[in-house]
Order: sequence, then C-alpha cells, then structure tokens
Amino acid sequence: MGQQVAKERFSEDEYARFGRRLEDCLVALRELLDRPGFGAGPASVGAELELFLIDESGRPLRRNKEVRESAGDERVVLELGSFNLEVNLTPLPLAGRPFSAMEDEARLLVGLVDEAARTHGGRVVPIGILPTLSEFDFTRDAISDEVRYRALSRGMRRVRDEPYRVRIDGAERLDLEVEDVILESANTSWQVHLRTSPGDFARVHNAAQLAIGPVLAVSGNSPSFLGRELWEETRIALFEASADDRDAERPWRVAGRVSFGSGWVRSGAEELFEQSVREYEPVMPVTSDEDPLAVVRAGGVPGLAELRLHQGTVWQWNRPVYDPADGGHLRVELRALPAGPTCADMAANAAFLLGLVAASAANPGWIEDFPFADAYRNFYRAARGGLDAVLAWPGRSGPAPASELVLDLLPMAHEGLLGVGVEEDEARERLAVIRERVRAGRTGAVWQRRALAALGEEPNARAAMLARYRELAHGGEPVHTWPDMEPLSMVAAETARPAL
Repeated sequence: MGQQVAKERFSEDEYARFGRRLEDCLVALRELLDRPGFGAGPASVGAELELFLIDESGRPLRRNKEVRESAGDERVVLELGSFNLEVNLTPLPLAGRPFSAMEDEARLLVGLVDEAARTHGGRVVPIGILPTLSEFDFTRDAISDEVRYRALSRGMRRVRDEPYRVRIDGAERLDLEVEDVILESANTSWQVHLRTSPGDFARVHNAAQLAIGPVLAVSGNSPSFLGRELWEETRIALFEASADDRDAERPWRVAGRVSFGSGWVRSGAEELFEQSVREYEPVMPVTSDEDPLAVVRAGGVPGLAELRLHQGTVWQWNRPVYDPADGGHLRVELRALPAGPTCADMAANAAFLLGLVAASAANPGWIEDFPFADAYRNFYRAARGGLDAVLAWPGRSGPAPASELVLDLLPMAHEGLLGVGVEEDEARERLAVIRERVRAGRTGAVWQRRALAALGEEPNARAAMLARYRELAHGGEPVHTWPDMEPLSMVAAETARPAL
C-alpha cells in the first residue's frame, strides 16, 4: 500500500491486464525463490507504528497531512484515516540489542509527531482503538487526501456491493453497518517485520502462527469501540469485519480479506502469494512497465510491483512480504499486535513474540503435529479474553489460562532470543516487562476498563480516561506500573484542598 497510485478509477480492461501481470509475477517469484542464495543473510527486524491524532478534547483530529508536513521526516507517512499517521522504524539486525533500539527510535518518532501535532492544535496517542471515536467519524470524507486511499475505497466497493456489517459480541454487543472501508482507520497497530531466508520461511511463518496467540493475550490494548465494552483486542474482530469483501456472490471463500489463515504452510512463501492471487480479487490494478519474467531470467531481481500491491490489500495477520531492496528478500509481517500503551511495552511485546517464533521455528516437527485449529482458536480466544483466555500449546496435557501459559513460555522465549544472537541482558530485561505485566494482571486493556469503571457515570469519562492514558503513555513507564484512575470528583476535591 506504500506504492504510488496515480489514479483512482480503472477500466475492466485494466483489471484484466493486472490479473495477467499477477500470474507473470507468480512465475517470476517461483523462479527467483529457486535461485541458489537468493534472500540469504542474517535475520533483521523492523516495525511500523500506527498512531491517532487527537485534539485538545480527545476527539480525532483530521489533520494528518498537515502534521506529516510539519514533522518533516520521511519515516512519517499517511494512513487510511485522516486522523491516523504511521511511523516506520529503521530495520536492524535481530542479533545484539534490537529492542532497545526499537524503543528508542519509536519514542523519538512519537515525540516528533506529537510536537508537529501541537502546531495544529493536536496531540498524538498510541492506542489500539481510540475510545472517543463516534459513528460520525467514519464518513467517506474522513479518508486521507491521497489518491491511493481513494482508489482503495473505490476498489473495495467494486468487489462488495453490500454495506460492511460489523457484529461483535463481548461484554456488550456492537451491531452496525457502514458503506466504506474507512472503518479500518479505527484500528492502529504495532507491526513487526522479520526478515527470513526463503528456505526457512515456512517454519518461521508457522512459528508466528503458533506464537501470536499467547503474545496477543498479554498485549491487549483495545477493549472498547463506540462506547461499548467488547473484546480485550477488539481490533481483531473490527478489522476483519471492516474489510470483509465476501458477499452473497462469494459464498465459496472461507476467509475474508483479513484473516488468520486456514492451515500450516507446507512449501514456502509462494504458497501464500499464490493463495492471495487465487482467492482475492484485485482492487487497485496499477501496472508497471517491468517484464518480471525477463528480469528474473536475465539474472536480475524484479520489483514484482503488481504482486506487492495486490498483497498489500490482503491483510493476513501474519503476512508474507517480498521486497526487492538489498538484492531482494522475504519477510514475515506480524500484524496482530496493538499500538501502545508505551514504547517500552511495544518493545517487550516484540521481544516476547520474536523469542517464541525463534524457539518454535527451531522445532518445526512439534508445530506440524499441533492441530492448526488449536492455533486458530488460540488467536481468537486471546483477542476476546486476554489474560483470562484458555489456550492450548504443543506438549501440554490440556489448555491453560493465558496468564499461566505466558509465564511458562517466558524461558522458551528467552532461549529463542539467545539462539538468534540477542544479548542476554537485553532478552532478560525485555521479557521481565511481560512477566511483571502478567503478575500485575494489568495490560493496556485492563487499565482502560478499570479506569472507566472508576470514573463511573462521570460526564466525558472516556475523554478523561484518554487524557490520563496519554499522559502515562508519554511518560514511558510500562503499563503494569501505571496507577489506577481516580474518580474525577476525588481529583477535583484533591485539587481544591488547601496546601499544607
């Protein structure tokens, strides 16, 4: 989706040509992946962090283009909603102290965007779903003023005539219809990219599918939407519904455009790219001048622009990425973690996830013996129940509460990190954040729910909670250390009390 798109309307001939180019890209990709040495090299890690812009009252601020220009940094880019921005962290080797570097750069960029937002009467907040959003924030004019997002909107309406129906049952129930993909902008994520060699791709991707359940359970930060208390990670259900292109004419397809998947990868990355082309219609048929087959057969590295653009509109929670940069390589994009609460929390979440992936990838046999259906259930149970979810894991006699399972998995994650060259104190310190979060029973989602419970029926309770959340998030201390929210009446009384 980061590729340039010059127009938003396309003819049926352009869609047909794009389809043919996708087939050429798949052939070129298969031949490239068969090339000895292609994509080899040390593992590296990068990340993308999506953010909300808010005004002084905590409402979404539709000024992302102006804020990006004020920030003046190419790492800051627009997102779908005009109240969203994304910051892209610099890729770096997985060995060493990658999570300290990720935390430092994320903090720097969040601070940069926050200062830029202030010049436009705004602030920035890293949170999975903004609790002050209303139904009126999701009109078509809320889409970012950029051609590729208008083209995406039109393309998605082409493949789905019906309104998008969102039904989420949690502590409360949400049931609504929207006409456009703008509802995707309600979700902001912390997306981690892990570079891997083609020969290792299948086992690394399968390891990510296995690991994400317990990691998501301990990372929840999206407990509500439109004033309703829903899942611990409501983003998962909301994003799947807000980009679901299935309708009455497509009853044969099991998975929507945002999905967890339907089985372990057996061959390699090409399996997932081929599935995306086979099962999902193009929505932005922008073609390049490149002949990918000629390039690869001449010994070059093709851009595969059509395939990359198409894959950017199919949002698997663990997604394959082909990148022609640096001689070409593959990545697994781990998309399920929420933004926030703090940069320290996000770095710890990344460390726990990558540690489990590394350890699990080293034991592919016991992953393949583990039913994929259990990994699938783990993912959605974790999104719904957080630390209270009951999850399965290979080698255990039966399911266990996520809070118990996570503590049991921390030594495994530690060994996984050491095995890929992460320094021992780096691994220990980052995983200690996860351990203390479990012991405190306090994720970002738990803190938000408790804060709202403390505020009770106070007017503007969600805005007050968000203001305190933002203050603590920018303070930088991990969420398990955050104090409970006091009722506004107590805060007012304390403020009015004479100083001693």
